Amino acid sequence: MTLFILLALISAVVTFGFSIVVLKLSHRYRLYPAIRSRDVHTRPTPRLGGIAIFLGILAAFGVAYLIASQFAPLRLIFANPQQILAILGAALLIVLLGVADDIWDLDWMTKLAGQFIAAGLVAWQGVQVLSLPIGGLTVGSAWMSIMITVVTIVIVMNMINFIDGLDGLVAGVALIANGVFFLYSYLLVRDTSPTNYFNLASLIAAILVGACVGFLPLNWRPAKLFMGDAGALLVGLLMATSAIAITGQVDPTAVNRSQLFPAFIPILLPFAILIIPLLDFGLAVFRRVRAGKSPFSADRKHLHHRLLDMGHSHLHAVLIFYGWTAAASVGCLLYFVLPVYFGLPTWYATVFIVIALLACTVVTLAPLSRRKAEEVASQQSPSDDPQTGEIAALDPLDEAATEDTPGHASTSIPNDATPARPITAEEHA
Repeated sequence: MTLFILLALISAVVTFGFSIVVLKLSHRYRLYPAIRSRDVHTRPTPRLGGIAIFLGILAAFGVAYLIASQFAPLRLIFANPQQILAILGAALLIVLLGVADDIWDLDWMTKLAGQFIAAGLVAWQGVQVLSLPIGGLTVGSAWMSIMITVVTIVIVMNMINFIDGLDGLVAGVALIANGVFFLYSYLLVRDTSPTNYFNLASLIAAILVGACVGFLPLNWRPAKLFMGDAGALLVGLLMATSAIAITGQVDPTAVNRSQLFPAFIPILLPFAILIIPLLDFGLAVFRRVRAGKSPFSADRKHLHHRLLDMGHSHLHAVLIFYGWTAAASVGCLLYFVLPVYFGLPTWYATVFIVIALLACTVVTLAPLSRRKAEEVASQQSPSDDPQTGEIAALDPLDEAATEDTPGHASTSIPNDATPARPITAEEHA
């Protein structure tokens, strides 16, 4: 555990330091896009933070490699350096692709092709969905394993990129999700393989947590630096890779019947920590395909936009995302931790999840209750009340609803200003 903390700290410090460097260089050489009509932020903001995140991650892996000869647990990971090189090579490719998109606005087909190449590189070198610790269940064939791995990585990368719409959103969600996943992967592998508990999945998760911690201070509202497509896609790549790597680190036969329900956590936890990105991604793809558009076309109907339209402030919207992510991921982790380490029944975890999700729901819908009360009050007010017109005006949610109604034109984004590329944090912060 101490080694994990050390490597996470190195990743955080290096990421923070390079974030400052990237910020200063971006301002000195004007490496930031001009404000566009669809942007929410009011000042030009650099969006090359993904470079700093990559350098922090690279530094942490480099230190791990240098000290591997002194620590037997690390030697187990670097005994197969092809996997590490493939992951770092794919990360470099994604960062270069993201930086090019942040500067020159690549078309979505070029970006998607690059994502498939990066995912294929990871799968080709053996980081694949091999097995699940459920009665020895394994993937049918090598080609099927590669295809499942590639598609999974590409989907997760785009899921993370789709929610990159508010200051500190992706960095914070990734910090929570990977923190929980690190604890799970560390405890699971230590429980099933006591002599081989220093695993690749935990290493990736720990280093990514450190990178998010180092980047978040400059990305917190008001953000001085955005991670851009380079950062969002990189975070998604590593999150997917760490989740996939755990399927090759756990011995399926080591999970006995008493641990049968916790054994489903390898399936449930990746979905739990990505519940909000998964929901946003699914809704966005369905919405755009139904409208006859590309799944990667831009709009202003993501979940974080809906929260702002409901009346939440920028900070409240971000914290709500944090809350939903923590509730789902921690609750899922408790299904493993409580019976295995504390001997408690799993219904304790169920109670936690129900209470946490109910609390998140109440906080999320709170502005609707206030808005409804104001509308009722306005309808009961005398017609000559000067505030009636202001209170009873069309609220953002009603406006958003009319955008989805046939025959109604959108009032939030002019038709001629519809962007032709996915909108990220830099465009809506």
